[in-house]
Amino acid sequence: MTSHTPSRVRLTGPERRLGSGGPLVGPIGLGCMGMSGEFYGAADDARSIEVIHAALDAGVTHLDTADMYGSGSNEELVGRALRGRRDAAVLATKFGIRRAEGRRWNDSSPAYARRACEASLRRLGVETIDLYYVHRLDAATPVEDTVGALAGLVQEGKVRHIGLSETSAENVRRAHAVHPIAAVQSEFSLWTRNVIDDGVLAACRDLGISLVAYSPLGRGFLTGTVRSVSALDSTDFRRRNPRFADGGLEANLPLLATLEKIAADHGVPAGQVALAWVLAQGEDIVPVPGTRRLSYLHQNVAAAGLELAGDELSLLEHAFRAEAVTGERYPAAIMPVTR
Repeated sequence: MTSHTPSRVRLTGPERRLGSGGPLVGPIGLGCMGMSGEFYGAADDARSIEVIHAALDAGVTHLDTADMYGSGSNEELVGRALRGRRDAAVLATKFGIRRAEGRRWNDSSPAYARRACEASLRRLGVETIDLYYVHRLDAATPVEDTVGALAGLVQEGKVRHIGLSETSAENVRRAHAVHPIAAVQSEFSLWTRNVIDDGVLAACRDLGISLVAYSPLGRGFLTGTVRSVSALDSTDFRRRNPRFADGGLEANLPLLATLEKIAADHGVPAGQVALAWVLAQGEDIVPVPGTRRLSYLHQNVAAAGLELAGDELSLLEHAFRAEAVTGERYPAAIMPVTR
């Protein structure tokens, strides 16, 4: 394993609190999903651990994983990276998506919540999970029952704070009435702003809940570095994603013109501008861009120091308006269903 060295970039800007009573984290976190090779092509554990160490050195405290990433191997990887450094991280993981024998289904039942938590604690090698999300709710379990079970895990000291992922505004309100919800995690970026249109962000703000924005770089599209689907690894998830596959990428590439012009004006990579836009949407929003490359980590960290002018924010929002984007954000078979 490569030993960690101090990062040459430090995260700037005030910390952001996850929920009204949750932990303070840096303005940018680190999504670890891509460190499992099943999503974006082959991965290297040693390099991924080096990135996690560099993130901690740079002041990135919020690490995000889930039990279904790599069928548990992602949690094991993050756990190895945190040995001897547990206190430096606010550790978030999720449960609720199950896979077996080629099937995938959601299970947010109280009994499974407990079993899943115990398994995550073992894989992570920790005594307590800082933020435990329901990755997806199932259709048969009332959200009150799920959150009630998680509240029990809080009382037992196995979980510090509770979160929801990809859910509806109604569920956010119902869940919060049972136990304080610290964060709701949803896809949020320049080209994915569903949480504004469906009222989820408004519900979070009414209740003092933070929004954790995953895929804030549009699965790499908003970095401007993905120009051809053929250049992606044969196992890369984006080869099946409607915004990239079957001509979707080519149709969407013109959207980058405004983003790349503003980036050039600031002398920074396009991804930094995309992250700066997310950060500008409110101090209650914390993006967790994923990467397994040190160079991209440093670029993401630097985005916290980039301030965009009001007219630049408006230009970006117009350029990436929903009707200008080609393709849904997921294939139909795995599109998150909120209820």
